[in-house]
Amino acid sequence: MRQLDFRSDTVTKPSPEMRAAMAAATVGDDVLERDPTMDALERRVAELLGKEAGLWTPTGCMANLIALMLHLQRGDRFLAPAQAHVLSAELGTGAWLAGGMPEALSWDVGPGICSPLQLWKAIGSAGPYYVLRTSLLCLENTHNFAGGICLSTQETRELTDIAHERGLKVHLDGARLWHAAAALDESLPALASGADSVSVCLSKGLGAPMGSVLAGSKDFIQAARRTRKMLGGGVRQGGVVAAAGLVALDYLPRISEDHNKAKRLAEGLRSFGLNVELPETNIVLAPVVDANLARQSLEDAGVRVLPVGSALRFITHRDLTERDVDEALARMEPLVERMLITWEGDRPMI
Repeated sequence: MRQLDFRSDTVTKPSPEMRAAMAAATVGDDVLERDPTMDALERRVAELLGKEAGLWTPTGCMANLIALMLHLQRGDRFLAPAQAHVLSAELGTGAWLAGGMPEALSWDVGPGICSPLQLWKAIGSAGPYYVLRTSLLCLENTHNFAGGICLSTQETRELTDIAHERGLKVHLDGARLWHAAAALDESLPALASGADSVSVCLSKGLGAPMGSVLAGSKDFIQAARRTRKMLGGGVRQGGVVAAAGLVALDYLPRISEDHNKAKRLAEGLRSFGLNVELPETNIVLAPVVDANLARQSLEDAGVRVLPVGSALRFITHRDLTERDVDEALARMEPLVERMLITWEGDRPMI
């Protein structure tokens, strides 16, 4: 039985075009003299985001960590919406390596979104020298554990304007910013414009085998390149993987196809009686009685998902077709009785 893998949009395999580009890539030593293909990818992504410069990193976690290390001084507090990736899925590196004191902002507007008023209150007023200093706001667009929720350009600017007025820097974890742009029909530069730095992922949704790009001002990226080397992220002939990243960018016009697959999946789950919200992007959360038990039941049926809090998380991607979605629904329908919801409300509490 063929496995239908909805665990993440990182499970995609490099396309034949990517493999060919990797094999034919022009390369150099990126640490000593810059790799020409890596340089082309960094410039291309920075241009897409409306930023001055970019820096490839092997992972999104490293891209976010570099940003936090540069924006924070040890002991500074940084704010982020509850369950943001930098708070709950990066092994505490914001505190451990960047030396920051994390604080979560509750979702007072909706899933994954906090209000400008809440941010203003959380920043607080400057006090004596010995009190905690807040110096950074981290946003996430789309918000993974809230179900791929998008922040619009206006919502982003309202938050970033307050942060900047109060003397904070802003880092945007835009691992799936591509998906927000497609769902909202807004431009990438507009969505990233209020951030001092932004990270985007080439393997989430776009299909590259690895890599993220951190973007910002030329001075910021110059410092980031040094910090990447300190963390062991300096690569040599990185053009081999950068070539795949350049091909992956060709998938941007097709991102909405994955959103449509997610809606098709959600509608099918709703027809079974599951309490599933229609997704904005490519992430579907389905609340169930026992997420781990339900995950194993689906695994046995050849449908791979991940538990997220009290829900099962399905992520659609380029390697899954609409026919695969229909096949997954057919396999899941006999299992619905074991997946009945007990949580009341619009979304599971993560």
